[in-house]
Amino acid sequence: MIRPDLIIFDCDGVLVDSEMLSCRCLTEVLATYGINLGLDQALDLFLGRSTSAVLEHYRALGHTIPEQFSAELGAGVRTAFVSALRPIEGVGAVLKDLQIPHCVASSSDIIRVSLSLSLTGLARHFETRLYTSQMVKHGKPAPDLFLYAAERMGGVDPRRTLVIEDSVSGVRAGKAAGMTVWGFVGGSHYRSRDGKAILLKAGADRIFARMADFWSSEPEPTHDRV
Repeated sequence: MIRPDLIIFDCDGVLVDSEMLSCRCLTEVLATYGINLGLDQALDLFLGRSTSAVLEHYRALGHTIPEQFSAELGAGVRTAFVSALRPIEGVGAVLKDLQIPHCVASSSDIIRVSLSLSLTGLARHFETRLYTSQMVKHGKPAPDLFLYAAERMGGVDPRRTLVIEDSVSGVRAGKAAGMTVWGFVGGSHYRSRDGKAILLKAGADRIFARMADFWSSEPEPTHDRV
């Protein structure tokens, strides 16, 4: 792909550095229901997944999740975001200079995505071009959300669409949609994890860790000559 016709950005972990904040909130809320979920487990199981996926996971294990779970989690996440959410370093400059049509496709609900972009000053770069798992039958890792976003953005050919993702479920969704996927590993949740190996294994076409390198080619490995 020399120049895509559309770029689809995930939100959490790509535009905003939110994954650690939201996973901490998840572990805290689940603890009140007697469910012990470590932070590393939360990242492994639910990174890039929707709240519905969390509910389905625990109900399948026989846990009773109260109806107020989503509201309590949402309230906790909002408090954490207002206090500590920051944009991914350098993403504002990338978006400011971007001349290619672009949008957001996130597993988070529309209220959370809108809040995240508003708090970090990124909302103006997307306006109403926000698509979430609420809008499709199957969330990531199914391809539905990315295909929906491409259709809403003018029926762009998936083969001419570039996806920027930070999660295994997101990478798999983009590849299942027939799109090119770049894995971003610059979020704080990858400081102690091998994000490159994780996302390459999921099928990412390229990995980068700094938004300053968004359009840069990765250097070829050097080999000693005899």
